[in-house]
Order: sequence, then structure tokens, then C-alpha cells
Amino acid sequence: MASKCAAYGWLGVELFFIVSGFVICMSAWGRTTGEFAVSRVSRLFPAYWAAVVFTSTVLFVWPEVRGVKAFSDVVVNLSMLQGGMKVPHIDHAYWTLFVELKFYVLFAIVILRGVTYRNCVVFCAVWTLAGIVAPTAGNGLLSFFAIPSFSPYFIAGTAFYLMRRFGPNTVLWTIAGLQFLLAQSHVHRMITNLGRTAAFETPAWPAHAIIACGFLVMAGIALGAFDRIRWRWLTHAGAVTYPLYLIHMRAGLTLIHHLRHVVAPVPLVLGVTAVMTVLAWVIHRLVERLGRLLRTGLRRGLEDIRGGTPRRAVVSSIPAQPPAPEAERIPAAR
Repeated sequence: MASKCAAYGWLGVELFFIVSGFVICMSAWGRTTGEFAVSRVSRLFPAYWAAVVFTSTVLFVWPEVRGVKAFSDVVVNLSMLQGGMKVPHIDHAYWTLFVELKFYVLFAIVILRGVTYRNCVVFCAVWTLAGIVAPTAGNGLLSFFAIPSFSPYFIAGTAFYLMRRFGPNTVLWTIAGLQFLLAQSHVHRMITNLGRTAAFETPAWPAHAIIACGFLVMAGIALGAFDRIRWRWLTHAGAVTYPLYLIHMRAGLTLIHHLRHVVAPVPLVLGVTAVMTVLAWVIHRLVERLGRLLRTGLRRGLEDIRGGTPRRAVVSSIPAQPPAPEAERIPAAR
């Protein structure tokens, strides 16, 4: 029973993308493109670097489940750009980060023009059209940035934030509803492919129901239905989810592989989950300071760019060219 329920765990990524569309639109409001970039880099990269180092170390020491083919793969993974360079992910969970980066690039266009209600609605409409056209257009660049399999979730999240900020209206409900309908095609395709490889039957209706619940919850957040919930532990839980996502998969599977003959299945899964959660909390605490330092340095660099010249300009140590000796000068024509 547990394995059948776990077969739908991949839908957590889709639900996260809805949350991302909501949060990114909220956090970008009133910011410049540079400020947006600084906030994203300082938020994502410190924990990611720690996770890459941790997971790579585990896979180098215990490569039975999945080893690291080359050290260069680790180096490229530190950039978070391996998805565009066809370099293997150190942890398969990292594929979602490259999708996130493409969403940031697209939303940066909105920030350049100004994050307003009108520009966000236009952005949602244009991206929806691009996602519909991309699968049949035969244009690789369009498909790359339109992300048709996942764009409905980001767009829906953006529409839900606009509801939260400005109130619901027919246009926003139409955008969110259309994204829900478009998402069903991707979910059906994924569950069909899963059914071909799974050792047991995986009905499609639970997947569609989970996505529907995700949309309903986000709609509730947009309408303020959960405003009374102010549990303090939610803040800490939210801070731990990102590093936990980064380290849970390959390292967790490796631990399960080595302890599967020693510990019973249920205690093993619970124990590994607890260990991964503690490690995620440690990463969060340790890299939080690094994130602040990175944010400060990036803000200074942003100020230098805005000023046109770095405040600590490097003065060239090469002396000025001395005048040529009289003997080497070419006499002027008379």
C-alpha cells in the first residue's frame, strides 16, 4: 500500500512549481532586476553548494547505488547549469532547479518592464500561448524557454498571487482555470509512462486529484482562507524543506541500500528520513551566514554596476609611455 502511494510522490514537484510562481511574483514586486537576481542567488546557491559537496562525497565513498562518473561533473554541477550542458546531475532531484532558473529568466523580463498587474497578466497570457504552440512549432529555443510541461503551474501560481494582492476577478480565474486544464495533459502523460514501468497498476485518477487539491489549496491561500494559521514551526519547516530536497534522494537511497539487511523497512525509512532532516537543518544553519555574506557582496557589486565604475578601481601599475628620444623621432617634413 505504501509503495502504491509513493508512486505519486513525483507530483510534489508540480505542486512546488505552483508555490514558486506565487512566491517569485510576490518577492519580485518593487524590486529591480539586479535586486531580484541577488535575492535568488543568495537564497539558492549556498545550500545547493553544500548539498552538492555532501552528495558527491557520499557517492564517491559508497558508489553501489550510483557513483560519480567524473570529478568534472561535480564541478559543473556547482554552477547549477548542468541541465543546459547535458552533464549528469549529481542528484537527479537537481533537474527541477534548471527549470526554476528558466522561470527566473522569463520573469526577469517582467521586472525589466516593471512588475505591475497589467504586465503580469500579459506575461501569463503570452507564456500560455507559447506553451501551447511550442510542442508543435518545431522550434527548439521556443520549447526550451516555454517549458510547456511545467509552465501551467508557474503561471497558475502567478495568477493566484495577483488574486491575493488585488483580489479575484474573472480574468485571473480564467487564467488559473486554463492552467489547471492544461496541466491535466502533462499529468496523464506522466502517469501513462509510469504505468509502463511500474510493477503494479497506477490509476490516473489519484494524480489528477492531487493536482486538483494543490490548485484548491493555492486558491484558498489567494483568498485568505488560511490567514489565521500562524504556527511558528511552519517558518522553520519551510526553511528546512529546500536543503532536505537537495540531499534526500541519492544519499538517502545509499543509506537505505547499506542498511536494508540490518534494519526493518519501516524503521529504516523513518530513521533515514530523520537523519536527512537533521542534516538539512544543519546545512540551513551553517549556510545561512554564508548566504548573508554572499548577499552583501553581490549588493556591493550591483552598486558598482549602477555607478558605472567600481568604488575600488584598480590603478594600472604600468607607467605612461615616455616620450621618444630625439634620435628616434621622425623629423617633420619641411
